[in-house]
Amino acid sequence: MVEPLAADMTVYFYAILFARYPEVRPMFPPGMDTQRGRLLRALLRIVDLVDDPESLVRFCGHLGRDHRKFGTLSAHFPAVGECLLASLARYAGPAWTAEIAAAWTKAYGAVAGVMISAAEEDAADRPAVWPATVVHRVSRGNGIAEITVRPHMPYAYAAGQYVSIETPWWPKQWRYYSPANAPREDGTLTFHVRAVPGGSVSSALVHQATVGQTIQLGPPMGDMVLDAADHSDLLCVAGGTGLAPIRALVEEVARRGGRHHVDLFLGARTGAELYGVDDMLRMAQRHHWLTIRGAVSHEFIPGIRGSLPEVLAEYGPWFQHDVYLSGPAPMVISAKETLTLSGTMPDRIHHDPFETPVLSLP
Repeated sequence: MVEPLAADMTVYFYAILFARYPEVRPMFPPGMDTQRGRLLRALLRIVDLVDDPESLVRFCGHLGRDHRKFGTLSAHFPAVGECLLASLARYAGPAWTAEIAAAWTKAYGAVAGVMISAAEEDAADRPAVWPATVVHRVSRGNGIAEITVRPHMPYAYAAGQYVSIETPWWPKQWRYYSPANAPREDGTLTFHVRAVPGGSVSSALVHQATVGQTIQLGPPMGDMVLDAADHSDLLCVAGGTGLAPIRALVEEVARRGGRHHVDLFLGARTGAELYGVDDMLRMAQRHHWLTIRGAVSHEFIPGIRGSLPEVLAEYGPWFQHDVYLSGPAPMVISAKETLTLSGTMPDRIHHDPFETPVLSLP
């Protein structure tokens, strides 16, 4: 009922939240456009998961742990719930019955309870944010920079996860990037960042970050990790800077002694955009269990031509593999459909959320 009015509803929600509880306004960035979209996506995600309690609890637990970096306290949740329900009631109109109101009140209470518990447990084990110093930066062309940072405190994560980053140029603006490496002994993490039009954080990292500057890292998130694999054969598919978490997974296979055979497909529109292929080919020369194929969809050059979903269909089937997909959402969706139609079970296909969601507070 409210989805067609979502833009207006989220504006109203934040307006009454800040009017009724002005003490929470400093927790948010000055520009709220991105934040409003995140609220709606998180709500839709919760509705999608309402009949899958295990996934819903995992999703809300991730949100609760991630919200610690904003200074979120348990006392903030009743205020958010009050304003959220008031906004839904206003924009649902006559559809907002007593029964619906009771269901949403119960649902929000469950979500808030899981988030609060997850945050409290997390606070006992680790900090909310990790300052990290830029120790290396190199341009890779096509608006891409490779940035290596060293956290000031130990930072535990798994290859394939993603991390939120805040820069000193845009306080309270957090964006998500995947480390392009498995955990290292020296604790450093390398990120592949592409400057996108209108992307304040990505542009700052690509064009302003220099060695010696400090950024902030949020907690690691995501379930696209090697331990999710049941098969010994892995299919990895990467488009653009989606190579970063796939590269980390390949490094993790090497760290564990190469117990998996990995077929890696890299895709781009043109040969110039076929990012990171030389680096991965060098890895394939060192590891017999790694096979690399690059595909170009919009240029006639020697090698494989076609979109990644088309190439996967040509080289498949892949139903005996665990699959890891990373890249633009349309590519991931299309590749997933292609693989499912050819017999790959959906629970063997791993990828990050299409829109990394953040609920309620930033």
